[in-house]
This record gives sequence, C-alpha cells and structure tokens, in this order.
Amino acid sequence: MNALLSIRPRYVQLMASGEKQYEFRKSVFRNRNIGRVYIYATRPVGRIVGSFRVGKIIEDHPQRLWEQLKDVSGLSEDEFFAYFGQSDRGFAIKIESLDRMTDPIDPRELDAGFVAPQSFCYLAADL
Repeated sequence: MNALLSIRPRYVQLMASGEKQYEFRKSVFRNRNIGRVYIYATRPVGRIVGSFRVGKIIEDHPQRLWEQLKDVSGLSEDEFFAYFGQSDRGFAIKIESLDRMTDPIDPRELDAGFVAPQSFCYLAADL
C-alpha cells in the first residue's frame, strides 16, 4: 500500500535540497505498512511531483520533536510550533530515497474527480 500526502511547494523544494529530512504531521497512517509516499505539491503546482520511502516514524510531544529534529526539519521554530499549535503529540516521518518525477502527474488525468487530501490518502497502486 502507498499513500499520497499534500505538501506545500516550498516544503517540497526543501525536501529536494535535503534541508527537510522529516515530514511533520499531527496524525499519521493507521496502516504503517506503507511502501511509498507520493508527494502532491499543492497549488499553484497542483501535481504529483515525486515520492519517498518511509523511514522511521517518531511519535512524541512537539517540543521534544523540535529539540531532536530542528536541524533537519527545514522549518523555522515559529513555523513548526504554529503548525502544531496546542497539540500534545506529533509525528515525524523520515524521508528516505526521495525520487523526483521528471514529468509530474496531474492527478485529474488519473481521476477526474480528484480532490487533494487534507492530510493524506491511501493509494492501492504505484503511480
């Protein structure tokens, strides 16, 4: 099984440069048997632009996640804590084997009714 994550284009660029080595989420996959995560770069890009293999998933309080991972987060402290708000737990997904697509995929060509997931959705097949 695979997953599709919605990620802002700025953060996709930080992933590609290696500055952002973890993707932070307030919730994560219930099914932890994810093969690849496909990256949907949100507007204005609006395309599936790459994928990565899921490494270790760390679950902890956001403060502890920040203390551990700030140097590889690709985020400022303000961005990080603005995202997590008052959450008492968060998840850090290690980005392994990032592959950028030479020809990004318009998901509407795969499914005319495509709606970008708020956080993520599962995919049964490889893209």
